[in-house]
Amino acid sequence: MALEDLVIVTGMSGSGKGTVLKTFEDLGFFCIDNLPVPLMRKFLEVFNVSGGVFKRAALVIDIRAGEGLSDLVRMLAELRQSSFRLFVLYLEARDEVVVRRFSETRRPHPLINGGSLRDAIRRERRRLGKLKELADVTIDTSDLTVHKVKAMVAQKFRGRSAGSGLKVVVMSFGYKHGLPLEADLVFDARFLPNPFFVPRLRGSTGRDRRVKTFLRSFPETGEFVGRVGDLLGYLLPHYQREGKSQVTIAVGCTGGRHRSVFIAEELGKALRAPKRSLQVLHRDEGS
Repeated sequence: MALEDLVIVTGMSGSGKGTVLKTFEDLGFFCIDNLPVPLMRKFLEVFNVSGGVFKRAALVIDIRAGEGLSDLVRMLAELRQSSFRLFVLYLEARDEVVVRRFSETRRPHPLINGGSLRDAIRRERRRLGKLKELADVTIDTSDLTVHKVKAMVAQKFRGRSAGSGLKVVVMSFGYKHGLPLEADLVFDARFLPNPFFVPRLRGSTGRDRRVKTFLRSFPETGEFVGRVGDLLGYLLPHYQREGKSQVTIAVGCTGGRHRSVFIAEELGKALRAPKRSLQVLHRDEGS
């Protein structure tokens, strides 16, 4: 599988390159942080002939590359003539913001070498000046939250990624087996009549036709599915715009075999949409 998109993420230390790289991972890009510039040609050669599953790659190359930055500047013109699309994304932040971020993380600046942090920042700006000029887009993250940065990157590159849609997992579970720790949202179906107390239904699950008929006979069941479905229909696009790549929705009942299984299946049907990956799981159905 040949490479189609290559994004080079560069910019100031403390500007959020790590956050951006994680966003590209969520978008289905193959990602490498701090790739040595001399290895770039080898990387592209191996990437193109390996027959791998990735068609898109994102590389962070910044001041840690040292003298290799000059080689990267010369290489960009050559890479733009390649068969794949090249995009250079430069991240910026004001001096006082970079100082505050390094103070909060207590990590040393790559160029500090015993001097002051502000001197290191000024040297970094000078060395990255040419790369900034060659960037396709510059994002100043000074006044942006992490979520806003992720959303901006996801919005720009989502169309380039085959796995770009929001992944939704609807999971049924039983409260007696514990809450699912991975859940983002939890809904409690224990207020519905329990098929467990109907002898002919006790050994079945919420996917059995008889259990479905039993639960649908109560108007509150359909109302619950409709109201939760409407809420999720409102929430999911907002989660996606905020840069969230996966949302796990858990529906619980006492044992996790009847009511929660039925409701999870019904919500799965209601939430299916184009460009949205949806999976319905039943954690405790066999318990």
